[in-house]
Amino acid sequence: MKKILIFIVVLGLASTTFAQTSDNKKMPSLGINFFLQDFKTPASIASNGFSSVMQKNKWGNISDMSSGLSLQYLNGLTDHIDFASTLSASFLNYPIRPSSGISQTGGSKFLLEADAGINVKLLTDKYFIDPYINMGVGASMYAGTYFAAYAPVGGGLQFNIGDGSYVNLQFNYRVEVSSLSTKHFNYGLGFVAPLKDKKPPVVVAPPPPPPAPVDTDGDGIFDPNDKCPTVPGVAKYAGCPVPDTDGDGINDDNDKCPTVKGVAKYAGCPVPDTDKDGINDDEDKCPTVAGLARYQGCPIPDTDKDGLNDEVDKCPTVFGPRENNGCPILNFDPKDIKFMVGSDKLTKPSKVELDKGVENLNQYPSLKLTIEGHASTSGSDKINNPLSAKRAVSVKTYLISKGIAESRLATASFGSTKPIADNKTAKGRAANQRVEFKIQE
Repeated sequence: MKKILIFIVVLGLASTTFAQTSDNKKMPSLGINFFLQDFKTPASIASNGFSSVMQKNKWGNISDMSSGLSLQYLNGLTDHIDFASTLSASFLNYPIRPSSGISQTGGSKFLLEADAGINVKLLTDKYFIDPYINMGVGASMYAGTYFAAYAPVGGGLQFNIGDGSYVNLQFNYRVEVSSLSTKHFNYGLGFVAPLKDKKPPVVVAPPPPPPAPVDTDGDGIFDPNDKCPTVPGVAKYAGCPVPDTDGDGINDDNDKCPTVKGVAKYAGCPVPDTDKDGINDDEDKCPTVAGLARYQGCPIPDTDKDGLNDEVDKCPTVFGPRENNGCPILNFDPKDIKFMVGSDKLTKPSKVELDKGVENLNQYPSLKLTIEGHASTSGSDKINNPLSAKRAVSVKTYLISKGIAESRLATASFGSTKPIADNKTAKGRAANQRVEFKIQE
């Protein structure tokens, strides 16, 4: 019993967190409810445990319940808390507890119940569905003789149907307080309507605005303070226009070049062009060195620093001599890279030739190569395509074994799709079974 009372007190204190009030507070309202009293289910739970009742479906049947009607008065205390008072009436054979020392009366008698409490709502009355919990205290009179006290605790759903009216679904657990009370469930369905219409808000008309001061030229400076009341001006010049001889928007007092149009950044003077390349310093990334517009005022770059600018350098990111158009000179012959027949295994002479390639790659540490594998039309694509790929990978693997970083090498395979000789002759087919090296940019 003490735990129940403590629980009610705690819920009451928790409800103060919803104490902020606005126009959503419920008006005084009256409701009528149809309810069912269920004594069987709480008794089953007490005997068998809640989980057993749920698993074995020992919940009370409607035929075991007693029906009744109640009147309910509701009044909003805050947006989230309503005061609720209920008067209920029903006819039933009230199961008086044996521990009370009073025997059953036999037959259905009149039961009158009255309780008062609060509903703590999750939302406000403006929402269509509003869950709530309720708690309170109550007293009952059975057969005009037996009086008892109980504590209703439960919750429900409130459905807003407009104009301050609601449909309520409510569940209560009537907790035993006195010896003549018996715990039971109460299931209710009801309709609630306001006792009077909500008063419309009082609209207070704003006072008329003061008369606007006169500003003849519409420049935001009123005529009494405007030295040029018929000509738009600025406050700095007491309502007169700003003098600007060169028309660049910078008044002559602050313009270092008052007769030449300029920009504010340079105090009214034009943007300078220090290197005289036709690109002003604001847009010139190399303002002290003459350059070209397409390079934002800088000279044509030479990315690999080989003495050839990028526009004429065919390998602009890899150092190479001028006589080879800026590309490295490869001192090994890809045509001498051969494989065992029908295999991706390199021949010994091929490895000797690839060792020259290793020297090349070490000479140009930034050089990156793509190794392409090709095949003739001998045999089917089902054989040639994977074979050409394997041969490219075989060359890459050999170069890596000689200390060349894998990140500098890539492979590609084309099967028989890119012949360089006639596949109808043995010589042509031999030429088509090859690997090629492409410099990566």
